[in-house]
Amino acid sequence: MRNPKLLTAVLTALAGSLAAQLAQPPAGVSQGVLTDLANRCPANPALGNLEDSPSWSGWGGATNARYQPAAAAGIGATDVPKLKLKWAFGLPGGMSMYSQPAVAFGRVFVGNDNGVVYSLDSKSGCAYWAYQADMFGRFAPIAAPIAGYGSTRYAIFFVTRSTTAYALDAHDGKLLWKTQIRTGLNNLSATAAFHNGRLYVPMSGTETLVGGDLNYECCKSRGAVAAVDANTGKVLWVTQSIQEPLRELGENANGKQRWGPAGASVWNTPTVDAKRGLIYVGTGNNFGRVAADTSDSILALRMEDGKMMWHHQEFQGDTFMARCQATNRADSNCPETLGPDYDFGGSSAILQSVDGKDILLAAGKGGVAIALDPDQEGKLLWRTQLWEDRKPSASGLVVWGGAADGRRVYYPLQQPGGGLKALDIQTGKVEWNAAIRADQRGQAGPASAIPGIVFTGGWDGILRAVDAAGSVVWSFNAVREFETVNGVPAKGGSFGCAGPVIVGGMVFATSGYPGTLRGTPGNVLLAFEAQ
Repeated sequence: MRNPKLLTAVLTALAGSLAAQLAQPPAGVSQGVLTDLANRCPANPALGNLEDSPSWSGWGGATNARYQPAAAAGIGATDVPKLKLKWAFGLPGGMSMYSQPAVAFGRVFVGNDNGVVYSLDSKSGCAYWAYQADMFGRFAPIAAPIAGYGSTRYAIFFVTRSTTAYALDAHDGKLLWKTQIRTGLNNLSATAAFHNGRLYVPMSGTETLVGGDLNYECCKSRGAVAAVDANTGKVLWVTQSIQEPLRELGENANGKQRWGPAGASVWNTPTVDAKRGLIYVGTGNNFGRVAADTSDSILALRMEDGKMMWHHQEFQGDTFMARCQATNRADSNCPETLGPDYDFGGSSAILQSVDGKDILLAAGKGGVAIALDPDQEGKLLWRTQLWEDRKPSASGLVVWGGAADGRRVYYPLQQPGGGLKALDIQTGKVEWNAAIRADQRGQAGPASAIPGIVFTGGWDGILRAVDAAGSVVWSFNAVREFETVNGVPAKGGSFGCAGPVIVGGMVFATSGYPGTLRGTPGNVLLAFEAQ
């Protein structure tokens, strides 16, 4: 199957089917909490205050920089070469590690691809609790305050593939609320963002796989962002990524009505700009015959009510669906010319401040990095081409995103041999490209940074640390079997949509991701510590 978007959709459908089967409550479940959990911690002490211990909550911080300051990281650049595996936790029945770990209160929170979310001790890997949700999701759990539930002060928030949002008691895993957010044809492929008592939930369209079928009325699904009250689960507003109304576009060869414009999915975690009261998201390609001017774009939405304040479109006319050809008949559901599928994916918008000037950074599958001015409605400050020999295919060059440390932004590249490019934030100049000897698929996963070090994982199953000069100073090959603290057979594999997190002197990463490029499956959470 050579069409990567079709393969993505097929894998997603299969994973969803598997997750639906696995998500049937197993024996030993009481109100969603697994009661027969192996490797239980001997006690479950009170949590304390969230700010009293270092944390990594959600995808990459409010500004999506995926950067951990020195004090919270607990390790420096000189410690990284000394990292050793401290413990491994096997995720029962897992094959694809969609969930990125979150760390708070000295605990690790992580999801399995069968819909189970675990709370583990960060130092030992023993289990405090596990909760069975409806299905899997590409989420990083969020630890944040909640009010209105007696003595419960903190919740773990996450949203599954079905766009069902959950709030669990962070201490014992009991359900506080859950809400179905979906409005029409939507699903979810990214982590929500939390700010000031609200969750901001990104949603994607669903017609990539079916849109080319002449027996289908294509296309109506659109990307969207929803705001949810984190205390109650109430949906406050929903904004579609395409603002113009759907319109009829005539019938196809089988007499089915065609609609548009559609698509512009939001595949990434919203970036919070508290100073301006905005959130920023990236969008993907269109579906169907016509294109919108907000596809392959960065959007700025007002947090108060979701109003779109401005947008920057990087690639025009990108309409892409499975089962469509390079050129298509006028009576098909497909675009006349098939687009390149240049979505803005994970970590597509990173907010940074340099010498008092705020800059919004973005890069995506099209292999172009840009900087926008949030004070001038997204005015382009610079644009840098990241590819060298040939344009990226529909598989993309920057897939799950980069990291930034206030001076540079770092983008892992999905190309033969991999690569990690460091760009000066103010100018966009490429300062170096790390010589990473990955395989022909390179790296799709997101980067994570601490002062002087960038961590990045590849399709080859190797987690690497790159120093400030672009040299690989540490690596770990996860493609093997592991002895686990919970006694579950576990194997590592490719690193994909979940990136490593660095907290309190430790590095945590989930390993195993078949994805779209025949990655190696796996079911393990790895915890490293300098020794």
